[in-house]
Amino acid sequence: MADDYFEYRHTVGFEETNLVGNVYYVNYLRWQGRCRELFLQQKAPDVLAEVQADLKLFTLKVDCEFFAEITAFDELSIRMRLSELGQTQLEFTFDYVKVTGGAEVLIARGRQRIACMRGPNTNTVPSRIPDGLARALEPYGAQSRALAGRTA
Repeated sequence: MADDYFEYRHTVGFEETNLVGNVYYVNYLRWQGRCRELFLQQKAPDVLAEVQADLKLFTLKVDCEFFAEITAFDELSIRMRLSELGQTQLEFTFDYVKVTGGAEVLIARGRQRIACMRGPNTNTVPSRIPDGLARALEPYGAQSRALAGRTA
């Protein structure tokens, strides 16, 4: 069976750490955004065309809980899963896994809630999640909810 997550692989760089070598908190949030962008590019390119038109994907809420430290040159797998799919909003979870050789250690877990909106910046209104996005997300969790009538 295929993995139930979309994966973004990342090598931590010096610029992402502080003076004592630990990764800045904001980078975990940046990696969530990067993972989401790469998902759209690779799995839902038709949605990118809608974003270039008038679709806006607003991040409503983001968080991250830490279990272990990472430093420069650590290899990470950021694994995005769909945890909720509603009419106009969706929520992702992110597992941050340190990969060393064949060993994997969960170092952090995050969440991100997104709202779909359309219209000019001064007058945006909630919009239904594009069908192309819902279809692209099916393999990454909440499969039964994705197809059986969306709520919220």
